[in-house]
Amino acid sequence: MARYPSTAPTHIQFGPGGISPAVQAILVACAAVFLVSLVFRQEVLTWLGLIPVSVVHDLRIWQPVTYIFVHAGVMHLAFNMLIVWMFGVELERLWGTRAFTKFFFICGVTAGLATLAIALLPIDAAWRERTYLGVTVGASGAIYGLLYAWARAFPYRTVLMFLIFPMQARWFVAILIAIDFAIAAQTRLSSGTAHLAHFAGLLAAYVYLNNGSGRGPGGLVAEIKYRYLKWKMNQLRRKFDVHEGGRDKKPWVH
Repeated sequence: MARYPSTAPTHIQFGPGGISPAVQAILVACAAVFLVSLVFRQEVLTWLGLIPVSVVHDLRIWQPVTYIFVHAGVMHLAFNMLIVWMFGVELERLWGTRAFTKFFFICGVTAGLATLAIALLPIDAAWRERTYLGVTVGASGAIYGLLYAWARAFPYRTVLMFLIFPMQARWFVAILIAIDFAIAAQTRLSSGTAHLAHFAGLLAAYVYLNNGSGRGPGGLVAEIKYRYLKWKMNQLRRKFDVHEGGRDKKPWVH
């Protein structure tokens, strides 16, 4: 639950208001896949869930994308879609539908590819084998990216953590990451939650928004443009700088 600015100082609004196009499409797609899974659960998990052994041996290379829209149960779906709506709508309004959609898939697909890469590590570990043979589903990797991006865009926005404790968005996300990391460390990645996918989605968001290669917010292209313009301004400033010269110390321009 997030508190949004208003002319009335005591006003609290649940969520960002009306839904935006990309967020609506994500919600509809996830809900549709979930409804189909109620009837054809095994088929949906087998074909759309991320199963590394199937990607490698059966060449189901679409799974690092489609797993985002598959959810394990009603609560899993409801919680993820609530977060997509609450934090995704404002980002889409801020960036535009195209940039937001690109960012969502970059985070989600990166999380899926990271899961695949971890499953293929040449190490003898139970959690690695479970990842290789098991099914990973859900939009949590993309959601962690959204949470980071939202906190980055609105660091001082007040959020009610667990619907009780008010805190700034930057601390809200930091605490969520710390909790996830603590659970992953305590359970040694055996909790049944794809913690590594969460961290991969988060890392993808950080890299993309700070040093990424895309044209999205904070991307490398934008940074290069900024550095080039800054260099040009410095060149012009030097060209028209005023220096002291001559015996009478009068200024001269070159």
